[in-house]
Amino acid sequence: MQSNSVLDYLLKIPTKYKAGYLVLIDPDRYERDACIRLAHQAEEAGVDALLLGGSFLTGELNPIAEVLHNEISIPLILFPGDAMHVSRHVDAILYLSLISGRNPNLLIGEQVKAAPLIQRYGIEAIPTGYMLIDGGCQTSVGFMSGTNPLPRDKFDLAWAHALAAQYLGMKLIYLEAGSGANLPVPNGMISVIREQIGLPIVVGGGIKTPEIAAAKVDAGANFIVTGTIVERGADSSLMKALTEAIHR
Repeated sequence: MQSNSVLDYLLKIPTKYKAGYLVLIDPDRYERDACIRLAHQAEEAGVDALLLGGSFLTGELNPIAEVLHNEISIPLILFPGDAMHVSRHVDAILYLSLISGRNPNLLIGEQVKAAPLIQRYGIEAIPTGYMLIDGGCQTSVGFMSGTNPLPRDKFDLAWAHALAAQYLGMKLIYLEAGSGANLPVPNGMISVIREQIGLPIVVGGGIKTPEIAAAKVDAGANFIVTGTIVERGADSSLMKALTEAIHR
């Protein structure tokens, strides 16, 4: 997809539907053909955009990004784990700062290294405050980042971090329980953050059913992200059910 602003596209989605639905494709999980098949299933199911990336990429990101960029019409947005995970073959990149942790490399270090590449490739950068929330198990992003997630019951810590991100000029808040999390981000935490900030809220990790997704939307999420659960599906039926529950 070629667009003047992917962020503008995203911001319009909750004005059309109750919330937007993003599917995360991790190139480490599948071969190229499987990634292409999943991308087409997502598009056919009415998914609003694709995220491409993961915490620990060992495969070939660029070839998969290039073919997906040519194959689909919905936006392809990079979801990087570090500065090495930058490809020119995307419509935008979530310019993540791990604001829930205290690892300076993921607060600003990797961002500085990635910035010249993003500028050179002409990729739209979407500043995103990334917050890890305890999902009941150790996750790849928690291990690789060397940071502890915010406790599930500390709603005050969560909204204070989100508000700080808003004051720093972030455009999105991403609440992440982690890929394959046992527990999703608590509804109460989403609601409290929604009351305190004006930024769009993205919620991912541990969202395994359309009912769970709908509950996150009702709590105040503007975008829902699924990855592991739809990757395990044999067809697009689950994605279609999730789209219907999220869009409404």
